[in-house]
Amino acid sequence: MESIGWGILATGKIAHAFARDLALTPGAHLAAVGSRRLSSAQAFAEEYGAAAAHGSYEDLVADPAVDVVYIATPHALHLDNARLAFEAGKHVLCEKPLTLATADAEEMVRLAGVHDRFLMEAMWTACHPVVRALRERLRAGEFGTPRHLHAELGFRVDAPPEDRMLNPELGASALLDMGIYPLTIAHLLLGPAQQLTAAGDLSDRGIDLDIAVVGRYAGGALATMTASMTSYSSRACEIATDQGRIRFDDFHHPTEAVFTPHAPGPGSWVVEPGEPVVVVGEEPIIGQGYGNEIAEVGRCLRESLRESPLVPHDQTLTLLRQMDELRAQVGVTFPG
Repeated sequence: MESIGWGILATGKIAHAFARDLALTPGAHLAAVGSRRLSSAQAFAEEYGAAAAHGSYEDLVADPAVDVVYIATPHALHLDNARLAFEAGKHVLCEKPLTLATADAEEMVRLAGVHDRFLMEAMWTACHPVVRALRERLRAGEFGTPRHLHAELGFRVDAPPEDRMLNPELGASALLDMGIYPLTIAHLLLGPAQQLTAAGDLSDRGIDLDIAVVGRYAGGALATMTASMTSYSSRACEIATDQGRIRFDDFHHPTEAVFTPHAPGPGSWVVEPGEPVVVVGEEPIIGQGYGNEIAEVGRCLRESLRESPLVPHDQTLTLLRQMDELRAQVGVTFPG
């Protein structure tokens, strides 16, 4: 494949951000866009230079110029959209979370296997050069043993009740929209969680507007994670190790991570920070970060892989099982 043809399924806010980064990614181009309204697809195609605009998802996945479909619809629609793409012989990059519940994600993985197609959740955190570099250096023991991680992500959502961010029928949830990122960074840096406990505040329609999670990981490491649709968080992530502290000022869009070693100083309970170590990625960050997941899909397709080693199916399913459990703990259920 000299250049991989992408089809974008849906034209919402995240599809626009994806298209901007797609234009910056070598070896990839926007072949087509599909929407339930032709006028929306045409406006999107004109703005981002797509070769074709389709007024239905069926026409998009049937387009022979499309090699892989990026699914940008609300969570509740992902499985049906992916099934449509697989049946048309297309590979799939699907927005996070893959589905509302683990059983549906397992079905999506099964369908990818039946149709022998590539499937990856669009988890840019796992593809991000800075996160990948820090993960490798932590695994090598360079910064000591992680003992506690804290990560938070949130912003105030001002939207009408029918908006996907607030509508339970579309899978509205602070955990699913924001909390997946703290859970993922903890999984990547600490390993699979052994135990998770949550507390949440629900809307009058039964969705979690705010959620806090405490996790226990291998070796006794602990994590505290929060997500919010009612307040503005710092977006910071910090990891305390037995040798110092690691900080992302914005782990959602990091440009670097900084490790500050600590050593005992004179007197009781005194520690003195050493020279900071800045961690950057070996590869450039492409755009906002969508470009790095786009590049990873391209690499996998060129190597005839059916899942990415950076975002393997098992990792996606593990995190979905965690979110199923946490939603149950705080009492969130979705219609149907």
